[in-house]
This record gives sequence, C-alpha cells and structure tokens, in this order.
Amino acid sequence: MPVIQQSTYKPPFFLRHRHLQTIYPALFRKLPRVHYDRVRLTTTDQDFLDLDFSRIGSKKIVLILHGLEGNASRQYVKGMVHIFNQGGYDTVSMNFRGCSGEPNLLLRFYHSGETGDLAQVINHLISTNTYTSIYIVGFSLGGNVTLKYLGEQGGNIHPAIRAAVAISVPCDLQDSSVELEKKHNAVYMRRFIRELGCKLQQKARRFPGMINLDNYHLIKSFRQFDDLYTAPIHGFPDALTYWARCSSKPFLENIRVPTLLINALDDPFLGKGSFPYEAAEKNACFYLETPRHGGHVGFVTFGGTFYWSERRAFGFVHCNEQKAGSKK
Repeated sequence: MPVIQQSTYKPPFFLRHRHLQTIYPALFRKLPRVHYDRVRLTTTDQDFLDLDFSRIGSKKIVLILHGLEGNASRQYVKGMVHIFNQGGYDTVSMNFRGCSGEPNLLLRFYHSGETGDLAQVINHLISTNTYTSIYIVGFSLGGNVTLKYLGEQGGNIHPAIRAAVAISVPCDLQDSSVELEKKHNAVYMRRFIRELGCKLQQKARRFPGMINLDNYHLIKSFRQFDDLYTAPIHGFPDALTYWARCSSKPFLENIRVPTLLINALDDPFLGKGSFPYEAAEKNACFYLETPRHGGHVGFVTFGGTFYWSERRAFGFVHCNEQKAGSKK
C-alpha cells in the first residue's frame, strides 16, 4: 500500500504558512540561467509546440510539464532542469500551446486534461532513437495532464517511459475550482483570470467573431471562465463536464509505471478530492506523499541550491532508473 506515511519535508520555521510557501519561490527564488535549445514540434493539427531541451549527452531524459500559465522559464521548472542535468539526465521542458512567448496558431490552446499534446511529445522523443529511458515530472495543471496520460495508457504505455512524479496536482478539478473561489485565494484567482484574459484578447483579434469578451470583467471564478471559454473552445458542453472528463483522479487506478504524487496538506489550491489515498492503497504503482506543509509548488528549502521537492523527485526517478538498469 504505497501511501507514504511520514514525509521527510520540514519547512523553515518562518515559512510554515501555506501562502508564504506558495508565494516565496515566485518572488524571491533565483536560479542560474538554463541554456535551452528550443525545438519547434509541428502537431498533427498543424499547430506547434515549443520544446526547450537542456542536454548533457545522456541516454536518459526527463520531460517536464509546467503549471497553469507557466512556461519553461519558471523557477520551479529550472530547479528540476538543474538537478536532473547535474544528476546525469537530459531534460526537455514542454511549453503548452501559447505558453512559449508566441501565440499558437489555432483557436484552441491548452487545458487541464489535454493529453494529446503530451503524447505527441513523447512519440517525438521515442522517434529520435536517442533515449532509452523517459521520465515525466509535472507541476499542478501539468501534473494533472501527466497523471491522466499515464492512466489512459495503462498497461499499453511505451516501455521507454519508466516513472513519473507529479507535484501539487488538482486531481479533482471541480473541488479544486471550488477551493480557489474561497476568499483566501482571491489574489491567485484574480491573477489567473487576468493572465488568461490577455491570451483571450489575442485570440479574439486573430479569430474575429469567435470569442466574446464583452463581459469578461465580470468573471470572478474558474467556473465562469471554463463555462464561457475553456469548455466550448475545446468541445465540452460546460465546465462541469470538462472537469469530470479531465480530472486525473478517475485514471489513477490504471497507472502501471511507478508514479509519485506529492500534494501538501496545506496547499491552498487543493480540495479533499486531490488527496487520493484510496487510489494509492489499491495501486502498487501509485505512491502518494502528503507533507503537512509545502503550499502550492512550494516546499522551500534553505542551505542548498535545490528545494526538497526537487531532491525528492530526483531520488524517486533515479531509484527507478537504477532498478530498470538492474533488470537488463
């Protein structure tokens, strides 16, 4: 029963508050620059995905997926790139459609359950015949995409994919959306709605008459945003249907590669549904670790370059790489 009962994360005494853990890395963390080599992948629907590689010449690669309105330049992505590069792995940071600094070509963009683009990136990596092992690390929205993809693939997953780590993941999109509507999360909600609105303005100019932003200033929640934009643009009748079909929680029981989910109990973005203890108890491949502290994509650590979540992800991946190597 791979529910990890005792997490090793111990926060600095003055960063035990969930909002401080969430905000501190974004405002104050500084990491060395990553020297990315960008590759543009043309998708099957003639759009594009920008992939940022950081190569050291390894046969092992870690595919990193960012969170909502993130990109490969975010500090949490760079932290993973640095620790895995130093540990002997190439990395590739996938920018979701429209997140690489250039608007994507189609009306559609990305959402919490879009696993088709992840599949295309994995197929691209496999087709290069460069890597014998592929690992996935996903954050928040990118973590939900990761877990859903693994569950969809089940026992048919490509053998090159050895393990995965997902961090601060809203496995249940509906109850996490409700959580984000609460007063204590107002600052995050306003920022997300503002950033998404800027992208919709670009879309509206590119696709006249297809996006109505007349009353956008009235939107205060993801329920409203997803009902008006995410759902219809991506083929769902409404937000509730989108959330139900795209939450990773129902797919966890089908995961068949070692997978670690790290969700802090004090994560301000997550509702109770995002702590899937029952799935971990029933699936020997799915590990759940729920530190008492950590906030949302926080897990701040002082006294070294890397945060606890980065060391934990590296340890889990490297352990499974060693196990795979011993079986050859």
